[in-house]
Amino acid sequence: MELPMRTLVASVQSLALAGLLSSALWAIAPPAVQAQPASLPDFTELVERVGPAVVNIRTLERPRASASAQELDPQLQEFMRRNGIPVPRNAPRQRGSNDDGLQQRGVGSGFVVSADGVVLTNAHVIDGADEVLVTLQDQREFKAKVLGTDPRTDVAVLKVEAAGLPVVKVGSVDQLKVGAWVVAIGSPFGLDNTVTAGIVSAKARDTGAFQRFIQTDVAINPGNSGGPLLNMRGEVVGINSRLLGNDPESPAYIGISFAIPIDDAMRVATELRTTGRVVRGRIGVQPDVVTKEVADAIKLPKAQGALIRRVESGSPAEKAGIEGGDVITKFDGKTVERFTDLARIVGATKPGTKASVQVFRNGTFRDLSVVVGELKEQASAGEGSEGKAPQGNAFGLTLGDVPAEQRKALKLRAGVRVERAEGPAARAGLREGDVIVAIDNTEVTQAKQATALLAKLDKAKVVSMKVRRDEESTIVLVRPAR
Repeated sequence: MELPMRTLVASVQSLALAGLLSSALWAIAPPAVQAQPASLPDFTELVERVGPAVVNIRTLERPRASASAQELDPQLQEFMRRNGIPVPRNAPRQRGSNDDGLQQRGVGSGFVVSADGVVLTNAHVIDGADEVLVTLQDQREFKAKVLGTDPRTDVAVLKVEAAGLPVVKVGSVDQLKVGAWVVAIGSPFGLDNTVTAGIVSAKARDTGAFQRFIQTDVAINPGNSGGPLLNMRGEVVGINSRLLGNDPESPAYIGISFAIPIDDAMRVATELRTTGRVVRGRIGVQPDVVTKEVADAIKLPKAQGALIRRVESGSPAEKAGIEGGDVITKFDGKTVERFTDLARIVGATKPGTKASVQVFRNGTFRDLSVVVGELKEQASAGEGSEGKAPQGNAFGLTLGDVPAEQRKALKLRAGVRVERAEGPAARAGLREGDVIVAIDNTEVTQAKQATALLAKLDKAKVVSMKVRRDEESTIVLVRPAR
């Protein structure tokens, strides 16, 4: 049916008017554009480029069985295992040994930093090993020489006899931002060349250790230790070192992991390659936390700095006039925010340096001057060393006598104070300030007696220590370095 001309014209005019009105309204308020979801990063090119420079590290050890265990017939041991009969824990293992009688001890990761075969990893990965093997992505395997280790920062430098190796590119933590994507490559549980990714959760995370860490949510598990943490440019920004696990005996990833900042690691590695050890400064004080309550009580404007609990007799600090009860707020021009900062700042100061110290005492700030001494530690594994701790220090413990007032406050009959816990002691959970009451069921009352006792113990056995921490007592098991 045909429409009348007048009706048709009216309809066309109405449509035109509607179109003009719609255009005008769009100009005033354009329709919302649906946001396109941001695409996730693609790590493939990064992994293909960096992966060949990441290595697997295996450590081997010689069997250290007791005489009674060695007398067990191998066939009898195997029969006992298959039938669920307990075998002595120190009985020699029959599997996983090579032609030299070495047994696999552990697995970790590392990465090549120079084409002539220099490899970085964690100190704890190779701690106590009799032999270290490095395997490349192309399955070439080399026996590695330990150029040096530094338990304080958990950095170790290895050398393999090779040339033209693929190398990583070293970045800087200064350019790293919280929330940035990062990638880890390593050998968790022995699974070579495993790639995991996440974001930076925090920078300069203080965990109470000497070293501050990069915190991430990248999946890190046993075996990832020593491997690289990479930014999106494929640069190494950290060495994966620790994870926050729910079981100290068998730690596994639960969402939080830590990496050593590469800037710190490279400084340590340079010293280890040059001299086989790291030289650090010391002033001879025992620092503690400055709580808000303490700050308010002494009228310190801000709860920061390091409260000095003790000054060693004859130490650089004593000679400089630093006293117990002082709060060190600045050292060599650097602000001491937390008490753990003091050890790091002093440690990074070259021995012999005349450094300025700002202390807060009796309600006022004072400026002092101290000549930094050298921190004497056990030698790192280097040229002419077999990588073993000196006799009596295989536990990584530095001990001191418990002050009379502390002994009285804790109602202790016996005990020695942990001045420093490294390597095996740190891994067992011991920390500075703990009081060791007994070692191997023997009460200890003086640091000299406890050190002599440790020196006599069998380094092939786990040692029990009764430990007092504040008002609580516990038993800590320490496996010494061999």
